[in-house]
Amino acid sequence: MSTQYECLKSADLYAEAFGISPPESLLGKEVWPRQQGFFIRKTASAEVGSPETEIAQPVSPESTPSVAPATPLVLQLVQGQFGLVPTWVKSASDAKLRSTKLAVTRYETMSTATPTRETWLNAQRCIIPMQAFLEDDWRSGKAVPTRIARVDGKPMGVAGLWERWTQGDEEIVSYTLLTVNANSHALMNRYGQNGNEKRMPAILNEGAYGAWLTAPLEKAREFMRAYPTNLLLANPVQKK
Repeated sequence: MSTQYECLKSADLYAEAFGISPPESLLGKEVWPRQQGFFIRKTASAEVGSPETEIAQPVSPESTPSVAPATPLVLQLVQGQFGLVPTWVKSASDAKLRSTKLAVTRYETMSTATPTRETWLNAQRCIIPMQAFLEDDWRSGKAVPTRIARVDGKPMGVAGLWERWTQGDEEIVSYTLLTVNANSHALMNRYGQNGNEKRMPAILNEGAYGAWLTAPLEKAREFMRAYPTNLLLANPVQKK
């Protein structure tokens, strides 16, 4: 699937859609691998008071599947590189090379693949806020860039994993977007090159944001579902 998506179009949408304080300034409209983007993660109580944006937020009772933490969930809005950098990478230059290949991760292999296994086991899950994502429509034989968003125009929260790489004084905070199979999805099976498996971002239900971040490992996979076709809208990108 494509590795390009749109950030939220206005700062106030972070509070409206995710109940979290907005960033001081917005980034560029679109995000590609190696570029900076925002993700939302939970933070341990010891981290409360850090300079990163945070807000106490109880998990919604409408979460599906229902998994509620014992204490209120504290969220952080963090800026990081789109494209995961595993902790065992030996240099910043190597990190840049690997990050383009780790912008998206198949959920089926996230717990076994070397780059993401430890990140998954450490429950370093996150939510990636986005306005839309882009896919190529190859049905005509040529790639037609297509913008896919929610029908109601609201932001999407996509499941992801985050990591922190350090070496001396260097630090890279990064994240990867999780994808699910879309071969039988009535909309998303149109995209991607013919003969390849169809994939789509693991878009979370609004009521499941807190539960995804706090669920035990054995429950977390239950959130990896294809988003309903009737809730998505696809439009070809108009060329300027």
